[in-house]
Parts: sequence; structure tokens; C-alpha cells
Amino acid sequence: MKVLITGANRGIGLGFARHYLEQGHDVWACYRSSPGKLAGLACQRLHLLQWDVALDDAPVGELPDSIDLLINNAGIYGPGKDGQELANITADAMLEVFNVDCAGPLRVVQRLANRVISSKGVIANISSKMGSSDDNSSGGTYAYRAAKAGLVIVSKSMAVDLAPHGVFVITLHPGWVRTDMVNNTGLIDVDRSVSGMAGVIAARNHDQAGLLVAFDGKVIPY
Repeated sequence: MKVLITGANRGIGLGFARHYLEQGHDVWACYRSSPGKLAGLACQRLHLLQWDVALDDAPVGELPDSIDLLINNAGIYGPGKDGQELANITADAMLEVFNVDCAGPLRVVQRLANRVISSKGVIANISSKMGSSDDNSSGGTYAYRAAKAGLVIVSKSMAVDLAPHGVFVITLHPGWVRTDMVNNTGLIDVDRSVSGMAGVIAARNHDQAGLLVAFDGKVIPY
């Protein structure tokens, strides 16, 4: 299987890269500016690509002719919690996070759609339960919540538009994972999150196409 992962130089993306390499698959691991810990993964099946998903027509290295699994994982949190409060959030901050977390996956899919279609593959967009209006009981975090909510809707449209071509699109919530983005706080580790999401992807439950599904397989209202 040919797997392409954005934002694969750390955290959940790095976990996905390790998972699929260990499963014997070929992995194209993308990073924005530095390969980070990807550089330490010595494997002939690993292909490193520099790709800034925030840019239109960003230069990218040699891509596979077909893609069986595309994981849109690249994302940013934006300003810290205080910077995303009602009194402090700015339009520029909102747009920056939206550009990476929502428009970024759209750019990637637009560029790679034909390669996924050729293999009747899977697209997994990594969103968050924080993008669920139904789950929002604490307010705040305006930029991150809005961008992840936008990705849920974009992903749903992708699911509808690509289904006739045999492509399965799912939106995933990784859980509250201990990564650098959240200063290594969280309830679960990267391995548990990644193995759970990989299981949801492998199940390819078409009843879940376009829905927001957690790493444990539970559908999240949004």
C-alpha cells in the first residue's frame, strides 16, 4: 500500500509514518521545513517530501503515481489559549489557522485527487472533537475550533464528491493526545491514537463516510 501523510515530522503524523512502515507499506512522509525525527527512520520504503500545505502550488518532490491512503494530518493550534479568548483573538490569527487546518487539506486533495482515484483509495482528514458545536461547552479557542469545524464540512463534501469515483473519505478525531502541540498533556499516547485511527481507516465503514469518527470508532455529533 502507498501511504502519503502530511505533517509527518512529529506527533501524530510521525506516529502514522512509523505505524505504516512497521506494517510493511511504502510511506511518503511530508514536512513543512524540517524532517525532524523522520530523519532518524532508516527505511527504504520511506520517502521524504517537503510540502508546506499553507501555500498554493507549493513545490513538492517526486510523488507516487497512485495513492492508496492519504492522511491529511498537518495542522497548527495558533495562539495559546489566552490568545484565542473572545477579547484577544484576531482576524489574522483566525485566517492563519484556517489556512493551514482547513484550506490546507483541501489544497492537498485537489492536487492528489486523481492519484487517489486511480487506486480507489482512502482519504483520512484529521480534525478534532473541538470542531464539534455539539461538544463545545467551554467556549474559547476560536481559531482552532472554527478551522477544525470547517474541515469537518469540507471533508463531508469530499466524501460526497469522491464516492462516485470509488474513494472513501473519513474525518477523524485522534483523541486528546500527548504531543508537542499540547505541551505533552493529554489522556492517551500517540501509539494508542494512531493504532485506533488506523483501525477505523482499515474498516472502511461506508456508513461513516464524511462523519467525524473518534480513534475508538465512536461517531461524534458535530
